[in-house]
Amino acid sequence: MYSVGIITASDKGSRGERVDKSAEVIREMVEAAGYNVMAYEIVPDEQDQLAACMKRFSDEVKVNLILTTGGTGFSRRDVTPEATLSIIDREAQGIAEAMRYNSLSITPKAMLSRAVAGIRGNTLIINLPGSPKAVKENLDYILGPIKHGLEILMGDATECAEPMAEQK
Repeated sequence: MYSVGIITASDKGSRGERVDKSAEVIREMVEAAGYNVMAYEIVPDEQDQLAACMKRFSDEVKVNLILTTGGTGFSRRDVTPEATLSIIDREAQGIAEAMRYNSLSITPKAMLSRAVAGIRGNTLIINLPGSPKAVKENLDYILGPIKHGLEILMGDATECAEPMAEQK
């Protein structure tokens, strides 16, 4: 079972002015898929605070997967991708590309997503959109492959291809 940290980027949510429905969707979906939610926090749309929270979840709480929600659009306050890029060791561009690809089949506005994904140590970090509907659509699409990615990252699997039969 892999552990998850959920971070919501929201000024209003951090002040208690908005119910965090997107995090509820994330929690329900990852728990149904067998993940264990170990940490959750609502953080204002401030790059340094978002980066610090991601670092804490990765380095101290040691979750395997961090899912952020919100802060991936064009608003001046949308800084989740920048916070993520500032703390990851390696990008996992295919994840964000896959989410945009899937979302483009639903709405052309998906091209406006600036979400990124990457690896910090033994933690995979993925930026999800802020709306509960978009969170569900994206997680439905990526949860299966993400599990395999975590297996590789944690050393529980070694390759993506089917093993070749031993030659005699």
